[in-house]
Order: sequence, then structure tokens, then C-alpha cells
Amino acid sequence: MTLQKQRQNSQISLVDLQRFVINISVVMLLKNHHFVKDLTDHLDPDEQRGMYQKIMGAVDSQNGAVFFLHGYGGTGGRTAHSKFKIPVPTLDNSTCKIEYNDDVGDLLRQTKLIIWDEAPMAHKHTFEALDRTLRDVMSKYSNSKEMFGGKVVVFGGDFKQILPVVPRGSRSDIVHSAINASYIWNSVQVLTLTKNMRLQSGPTQNDKNEMQQFSEWLLRISEGKVSEPNDGVGDFEIPPDLLITQFEDPIVAIIDATYPDFTHNYHSIQYLKGRAILASTLEIVDEINNHILDLIPGDMRDYYSSNSVDKFEINGDTVVNILTPEFLSSLRTSGLPTHHVKLKVGTPIMLMRNIDQSEGLCNGTKLIVTKLGTYVIEASIIAGKNCGNQVYFPRMDMSPSQSPWPFKLNRRQFPIIVSYSMTINKSQGQSLDTVGLYLPRDVFTHGQIYVALSRVITKKGIRILIHDQHAKVKTKTTNVVYKEIFNNI
Repeated sequence: MTLQKQRQNSQISLVDLQRFVINISVVMLLKNHHFVKDLTDHLDPDEQRGMYQKIMGAVDSQNGAVFFLHGYGGTGGRTAHSKFKIPVPTLDNSTCKIEYNDDVGDLLRQTKLIIWDEAPMAHKHTFEALDRTLRDVMSKYSNSKEMFGGKVVVFGGDFKQILPVVPRGSRSDIVHSAINASYIWNSVQVLTLTKNMRLQSGPTQNDKNEMQQFSEWLLRISEGKVSEPNDGVGDFEIPPDLLITQFEDPIVAIIDATYPDFTHNYHSIQYLKGRAILASTLEIVDEINNHILDLIPGDMRDYYSSNSVDKFEINGDTVVNILTPEFLSSLRTSGLPTHHVKLKVGTPIMLMRNIDQSEGLCNGTKLIVTKLGTYVIEASIIAGKNCGNQVYFPRMDMSPSQSPWPFKLNRRQFPIIVSYSMTINKSQGQSLDTVGLYLPRDVFTHGQIYVALSRVITKKGIRILIHDQHAKVKTKTTNVVYKEIFNNI
């Protein structure tokens, strides 16, 4: 189909854009290959068509353009850091580890369109590193001095969701790390998707009304308007029909609400893949996962890590000698598996690293354990285009991308987490049928409550349990929204 005929199609959408660009050029779909499809599942065709024509006009002219598609996020896939070889950590003068004459450099010169989803989650330095690299890669071309070397770049995401993680960073540090605080933003054309067609798809008028009300409530939460006036942090009341208020043991209650009749369904992929319990801290997540593992019949297998300190990162042997194996084993941080991993056959897990992208083994891939070996774990992928594939993976050497300690920890362990329960941050980008939100502690950063509540598309899909330090029921929780992030969108 020619471009002219395709533009005449009254049903043209961003899905057509994705399919068409793949046919005519080298295209990189970063972070999420479902990005475009997820948007078109619930957006107005007329709104999509205008954006399609605007983006394709820039692709046709190849004079360079940068767009930000302000919409809804997606799930899983290839990360920008791995594809563009962005260094970690990324500094204000970093460039990507790409040479002018290597294969990736040649691929970038042929690329006509770059789509990067979940952009608000990434630090502005990553985009600036790519800009510098593309200008260098295109140095022999007339448009090399333009933003991103004259390439057409489409960023996507939602500033109402979680922003870049800045270790020990203040509110100001986080806001100023986002893409709209970068010099790049001066060249960005913002395209805002506003009409949610999913709300029109309910089987009855009552369903449509409920979904409309739920959507409007989520929007007020995401913009920090549920408890105004506030400076971005405020408590708000949870609707009674979402709350779990009768319980003896809160962990048992949230498990029963999220995984009803678990002992008869623990082996069912369909039952497991659309459910999760979300919490704000790793310690709470571990407690829930361990409790659910104890409910599964069969033998538990324990896997322990090997830990060491990178001696090139510190001066002298004295510090190394102080850091005992017991101390190193006790350390825990986001993005790193625990020292002690407990598994049973039938346990749902999630990968924490890219292993083999061609086989679908990427950071965030969901699997279910099918066999537990001494050196290798066998598992089956339970979501995505590789669903059903049987895969194997060993232990890997891993270090946190940004160490919270004054030394670099090296940990050799299976790159997985048990995923009955997960942190709210880890859930961003996922779509679930049933969510249990467990809040014995309040959220602590921008967008967390909104992300947790918006993993489901219907009000019926979420139950919430909130209590204080004495396990006394609460009906309010804290919402954190850094309202200044919306100032220049």
C-alpha cells in the first residue's frame, strides 16, 4: 500500500504507522514493542489520525523533528540503555558507547524513526547522551547539527506516573531530572492524546458510567486534586467499596482478596498472570511472597548468592576486610535479586535483566518455574509473543546501576524475583485484571498511588488494604504529586 493510499484510509491509526514504518525503514521500538498498539486500543481514531499524519510528514521530509506523545504506557521489551549502549550511570556529559563505524552506528544512520516509550521514567541525561551520539554518528551529513542528528524521534509516556529514580534525591532533584527539564524539551512538539475510547466499550450503560467515574477519580489523583489545597502531598479518602476492612491477619486478607481459592488455582497460568499484590517497599513484598510460597505444595528450593566488592572502586584492603560475607549478603536494593531466593515448581517469577531478547528474555518478562536444577532454572514464558516457550537461565553477575553504598557490590545470583507481589515501581507499565494494594506504609514519591490504582481498567479489579503500625484499619492514604512537573507540558 502506498503512503498516499494509506493516508486516505479513514481508519488509519498509530498501529498503521508502526506497521508501515517497519516496511519502509529501519525502526527501533525501544522499551516497549506494544507501545503503539496499547495506545490505539483505547483512543479516538480521529485524534490518532492527526498525529499519524504529523509524524509521517516529518518522516517523509526527513528534516528532523522531536515529538512527545503524551498518553498511556505499555509493557516490557527492549530498553533504550541496551539498544543505544547508554552508560550507567549517565552523567551530564555522557555519550553512548557507539563508534562511528560500528554496526550500531551504521544502523542509526539508516534509521528513519525512533520511538521511545515511558520516557518520563528515564533521566534527562540519557536523552542528552543519545542526542550527542546521533550528532556524532551523522557528522558527515548536512543535518548533523540538528537535534538528534536530524532524526525523527517520538517519545511517549505519562508525566503523572513515576518519574526518574534519583538516589537520595530531593523533590527538586527528581523534577529537574525529567525529560521536560532538559534542553531537548525546547525542540519537542507535544501531542496530547485525550479521548479514552475504552470508557465507551462497557457492555451496559451502568458499566460505562462506572468506568467514567473511576477514570475521573484516577485523573484527580494523578493531578493531586483529590485533597486540595495541598503542596503536592496530601491524604485522601478511599471509596468504601474498594477497601478491605475486616481481617485478623492483614497479609492473609490481601492474599485472599487478590488470589481467591489459591490452593486450587496456584498452578493455572491464566489465573496467575493477570494478578499481583502491590506494595511500596521491598520488605513488605518479600513478606507477602514468602507467605504465598508456603501455601504451595511441594519442596522448597533455596538458592544463595555469592557476593564480593569491586576492589577497583575503593582504596585499600582495610575496607574490604570490614565488609564481611554476612554483611554483604544482608544488603538489598532495587534492581538486584536477594541473597536468598526461595522457589517451588509453579512459582511465577519476573526477570530482572536482559538475557536473550530474541527469545523474549528481557527485563520484566513474566515466567512460571517448571523445573529447579542446581545450576539452571527451567521456566515457561507466560505473557507476550513468546508465551509458552520453555527457557533456561543460569546465575549471572550483577551490580546495582547506581549503588546506594560507598562501594560497588557484585552479586552472582539468578536474575529473578518472585512475582506474586511486587513493588509499585516495578508494576509500572503492566496491565492486570486483579490488583491488591497493600499499604501498611505510605507511598513516598510522585505518581506511586496513581500507578498502583491504574494497573486495572475497571473499578472491580482492585482491592485496597490500609492499616497503621498497630494493624488498625485506615480509610485514608497519602498521595504524592509533584505538580510542578506539569508546568511546561
